[in-house]
Amino acid sequence: MLIPSLFVKRAGDHAPRPPQFPKIREGEICITWIGHASFLVQTHEVNVLIDPNWSKWLKVIKRLKQPGFEIHHLPSIDFVLVTHAHFDHLDRRTLRRVAADQPIVVPMGVGNLVHDLGFHIVHELDYWQTVELGPLKISLTPCHHWGARFLADLHRDFGGFVISANGRTIFHCGDSAYFPGFREIGDRYPIEIALLPIGAYEAPTGREVHMNPEEAVKAFFELGAKTLIPMHYGTFRLGFEPLHEPPQRLLKSAREHRIEEKVLVMTEGKPVVL
Repeated sequence: MLIPSLFVKRAGDHAPRPPQFPKIREGEICITWIGHASFLVQTHEVNVLIDPNWSKWLKVIKRLKQPGFEIHHLPSIDFVLVTHAHFDHLDRRTLRRVAADQPIVVPMGVGNLVHDLGFHIVHELDYWQTVELGPLKISLTPCHHWGARFLADLHRDFGGFVISANGRTIFHCGDSAYFPGFREIGDRYPIEIALLPIGAYEAPTGREVHMNPEEAVKAFFELGAKTLIPMHYGTFRLGFEPLHEPPQRLLKSAREHRIEEKVLVMTEGKPVVL
C-alpha cells in the first residue's frame, strides 16, 4: 500500500490561490475543508481550526492531495481543537505554526503533546465534559477508535467534538468505527451539521476503527443531524480502498436512503456558508 504511493504525484494545486472567505453574518457558519479531517469553522465572531494538518508526509505515508490552501492564507485563529494524538490529526509542525497564544482543546492525556507549541492554555476534556471558549461551547464525545501516538501511549484518550455557537451545532466525529454511541450523542445534543469520516475502512491491520460510507449514513440518522459532510478520505492512503471510492459509495447510499440533498461533499479550500 505504501510503496506504490511514493510514485504517485500529489493531486491538487501546488500554489493554490487564497480562499475568498465570505463575510459571515450573525447566525451563519462558514465551513472550509482543508483536507483529510482538517476544517476551518467560522462564525461572525470567531475562527476555529479542527485537526489542522498541512504536512506532506505522515512519517512514511505520503500526502496524495494538496491542502485546499496554504497555511499562511489562514485568518487569525481564535481556538484550536484536536480530536486525538494520531499523526494525521495531531501534527505538531502545523500546530506550532498556527499557535498564537490562543487556547487549544484536546482529550485527556494528550495535553503534554501540545504544551510546548505556543498555546495560551491547554484544556484537556473527559467524555461529555464541556468548556466555554468565548461564544462557543465545546464538548468532547466518545467514539470507537484508539488514541496511542506510540505503542506505549495507552493513557491517551480520543473522541469527537460538539461545537455549539449561537444556536447552531456542529459535530466533528474525529476518527471512529461505527458504534451504538452515536444515538446517545444525538440524544444529548441537537446536532445540525455532522462531519463524519468515510475513509480508511479497509485498514491494513484489519482492525475495525474507521466507518465505511454506509455506516456513516447510519450514524447520520442516529445522530439526528440535518447535514452530512464527509471527511477523512482522499488525502492519505490509510486503507486498501481506492481514494475515489468513499464519496461514490456515500452518495450511492444517500440516494438509496433518499437523503442525497442532505449530503454536502466539499471541495478542499472552498468555503461554504450554512
